Amino acid sequence: MKPCIGVYLSEPVAARLAVAAQRPGATKSAIIEAALTHFLDADHDIKELSIDRRLSAIHENLEQLHQDVRIVSETVALQARFLLAVTPAFTTADQPNACALGLARFDEFAAQVARRVHLGTSLIKETIERVNSTDREHVATESVRQEAPTRSTHPELKGAARTAAGNKRQTPRFAGAAPCEQEPALRAEQTSPGATSRSLLPVRRATARQRPLGLFQDCLLILRVFLPFVAAYCLSLLFRNINATIAGPLTHEFGLGADDLGLLTSIYFLTFAAAQIPIGILLDRYGPRQIQSAVLLAAAAGATLFAISDNFLLLLLGRALIGLGASGALMAGLKAVVLWFPAKQGPLLNGLMVMLAALGGATATLPAEYLLVSVGWRGLFELLAIASVGCALAIFLVVPKATRSLKAKETTIGLRMIYTDPRFWRLAPLSATCIGTAWALHGLWAAQWFSDVEGLDRSTLLRNLFAMALASSAGALVLGVAAQKLRRYGIGPRPLLKFVAILFFVAQLAVILRVPLPSSAPWMIVAAVGAGTVLSSAILADFFPKELSGRANAALNVLHISCAFVVQSLIGFVVQHWTPLYGHYPEVAYQTAFAVNLAVQLGAWFWFIIGVPLSGATKHLR
Repeated sequence: MKPCIGVYLSEPVAARLAVAAQRPGATKSAIIEAALTHFLDADHDIKELSIDRRLSAIHENLEQLHQDVRIVSETVALQARFLLAVTPAFTTADQPNACALGLARFDEFAAQVARRVHLGTSLIKETIERVNSTDREHVATESVRQEAPTRSTHPELKGAARTAAGNKRQTPRFAGAAPCEQEPALRAEQTSPGATSRSLLPVRRATARQRPLGLFQDCLLILRVFLPFVAAYCLSLLFRNINATIAGPLTHEFGLGADDLGLLTSIYFLTFAAAQIPIGILLDRYGPRQIQSAVLLAAAAGATLFAISDNFLLLLLGRALIGLGASGALMAGLKAVVLWFPAKQGPLLNGLMVMLAALGGATATLPAEYLLVSVGWRGLFELLAIASVGCALAIFLVVPKATRSLKAKETTIGLRMIYTDPRFWRLAPLSATCIGTAWALHGLWAAQWFSDVEGLDRSTLLRNLFAMALASSAGALVLGVAAQKLRRYGIGPRPLLKFVAILFFVAQLAVILRVPLPSSAPWMIVAAVGAGTVLSSAILADFFPKELSGRANAALNVLHISCAFVVQSLIGFVVQHWTPLYGHYPEVAYQTAFAVNLAVQLGAWFWFIIGVPLSGATKHLR
């Protein structure tokens, strides 16, 4: 026997239900049961979401199409008005020659349009890139390769004028007819397939001649622009992680405690974060060449001061200068890619930059240890100071000059829009706590855990750090490819970030609970999550327009680095409350510090996954 329930309906709905129940074979109970079955179907919400997503995409495409049509209409109208205003009136004798020349130019124009459509290239996009480029030879190469021969050297234009002049006496004049409508034979001749093929021959020959030169220019840009900024970013990561390798000698020579070591390492992140916004504004105003070469000199000064320090305060000041000098490396590299390379190559070059720099950051482990044994930590920092000066000189002397692109006032307005957007603050806590923790642990406390808790010898510890560096490099590539592949199936970067955060939590729990795994396994996951900026950047790209994407990433990066500073310092503060035994802090000290930090990350994760509550009509059932 079916259960009986009472349903309260409004009078209009009850009237409609009574009318529907009068149909043959229909009852009120059957209609209500069918409606509830459809509403409670498990696939109902999924289907509605899929339909809403598709309708939203169609709506966005239609809006973009409407905007494009308006732009085309206004462009055509302005061009027509301009030509009518500046074109002088022709005499009757000159009209046939003008018509012939116009027809020849129109045929060439039609051929160029057909070629552009076939190649799928955008002329306005290439024009903007050529205007922004400062390499004159590259501009000339692209102009010859992409554009048709000029009218002054085009043989068919002169031939068309001569043909019109020769036919002038043979073509009858009709009263009231437009002059350009009196040349049908000439028009047919000019638009024949043979004529079109001949008109394209100079373009194809120019393209064939310029292809080797274009390849040479691309290779030259890689050498002059891409690689110098990659080298600067490698130095930045090397400076960030080097304290994990030299922590032992520093502790022994200066008698540092866990809190001192945490503050010394984390001060790098403090000055790094403080310089992000100012350096970002300067990069937009003056270009990466001047700014990056200048700030690298601060890193060289900091490394020199660090190498000659005889007390903790000088070490702290040197480390702070190093953080200032390394703060612009990533942003300058990304800015250089935007300025000197086509937009379609941007994602690939950005990914290669992060991956190559992460591999370079691996030199802070085993390679740095070899130098540490041979020249000591002071000699190592003297070499890093020399490398910083050399990299600064290479960028200033080799990289071409760039034009200024943005005013500081516009950047300030953009930052205000970003920091007041509620979507930004939904993402920022999770991204900052997870990525900042990964950087803090990778930069110092992983090595201390291996030494104090795992009891690993020096060579095994460095091998684990080297494996973590490789995992960080691979993480950037894997997360970037995964985000791109999942988008094809309608899955954005937000669900992927949720999953990566859960994986990060599991890895930290495995470390805290001492799960019987290879010592490097969970720590490699921790290091890989440090490349989660790939996902955060993709989410910000969905939140903000392209004009604000760079400033949005800089705004979030400030929080990443600030969180790394706080986490690295607070872990040292917590661990310091336990007394070391034979120079090693007990396991419970690290477990407590890591657990407190993990609780904060879990809170940020729950804040991130909270959605906007759905509003709907209230239903009373009994």
